Amino acid sequence: MHKLFQPVLVVICLLYALSLGAQTPCPSLSVVVNTPEDELMLAVNGAENPQDQIAALEKFAQAHADSKFLPCVYEYLTSANVKLNNLDKAIEWGEKDVAASYADLNLTINLLKAYVGSGKAGDSAFSLIEKAPELIKTEDNPTRPAKATDEEWQKMQQETAEQAKEERAYIEYAFFQLLPRVTDPKKRLEYLDGFTKSYPDTTNASQVNFQYQMAYTLAGDAAKADEYGEKAIAADANNIEALNLVAYDYSNRRTNLDKAADYAKKVVSLVPAMKKPEGAPDDQFKTQQNNWLGMAHLTLGYIDFQKASRSHRVGTAIQHFKTAIDLLGGNPSLQGAALYYLGNAYEFQSPPDHKSAIEALTRGAGVQSPWQGQSRDLLAKVKHVTG
Repeated sequence: MHKLFQPVLVVICLLYALSLGAQTPCPSLSVVVNTPEDELMLAVNGAENPQDQIAALEKFAQAHADSKFLPCVYEYLTSANVKLNNLDKAIEWGEKDVAASYADLNLTINLLKAYVGSGKAGDSAFSLIEKAPELIKTEDNPTRPAKATDEEWQKMQQETAEQAKEERAYIEYAFFQLLPRVTDPKKRLEYLDGFTKSYPDTTNASQVNFQYQMAYTLAGDAAKADEYGEKAIAADANNIEALNLVAYDYSNRRTNLDKAADYAKKVVSLVPAMKKPEGAPDDQFKTQQNNWLGMAHLTLGYIDFQKASRSHRVGTAIQHFKTAIDLLGGNPSLQGAALYYLGNAYEFQSPPDHKSAIEALTRGAGVQSPWQGQSRDLLAKVKHVTG
């Protein structure tokens, strides 16, 4: 912990319910003994619960609107509301500090917790993330106490370095939690550029490149998406999401089909061996695994379908499509694609299997997906042929 005040000042601190080491609140602000600020902090530290802390803090804010200590009051209000999961109130108080150009690590982390928990991803959140490395550098920089032994000083440095590592890890985690909630691809790219500038040495290079891949996919720039997808795979050869998306995109662009097949097959081999993240619900984890496997089988089916253009031997493609359909119940968009292509494959084989095609396309026409209209159109044509 950082030393806040000189001996003539009262030391204040509050324990925070964070998943990482506690940060020092208001490191640049001090409290003089026997002042309203001192009385406030005695009340806050002596409170039995966050509700009582909030009541004392709000009362002070109303009575002392011109106090230089208000940034710290807002920071404590942010933290207390995060504890109570009053995330909108936490954001409201925290953004008062941000608007007044006040910042420290404790405020940054608590405000980011509120943004992540509420799902609010905007300029304010990403600005905090971009500025955090400088705060870490400034605040996690202890001064050696005059009477500290070499052993004590070394321990202090190690503890500070570990805390800085935890703080940075959480802030990067917050970035990757918030970014997918940004629907505008231009904004996503802007935030990614800001992140890479602020965190050039991030250990999450594969994830950064994957997020660039996703942003360019949303922007409709397939070439750039695949470029960053390959970078993500180069940084982590087992990045399932990047492997799946690049393979799927290559198959749809009808390019690099052999590489696409290799990537999709790798996904099929990796997913069953995945370990469930701690705390993840079993059903959600299983659904995610099925989505990844289903997408890989859809890709493999489409690749085999394309390669059968002359032979009309689509048995392997049909099996991949059927497997994908069974796995993609939680992803109607991809399941709709698999049903549409399965109907195509039945019609393409020699001789055509109109009955099976009609069954697949009827299902596809009933699934809310981008492929629904195409399934209906092809279904009508098959029914017309069969009379």
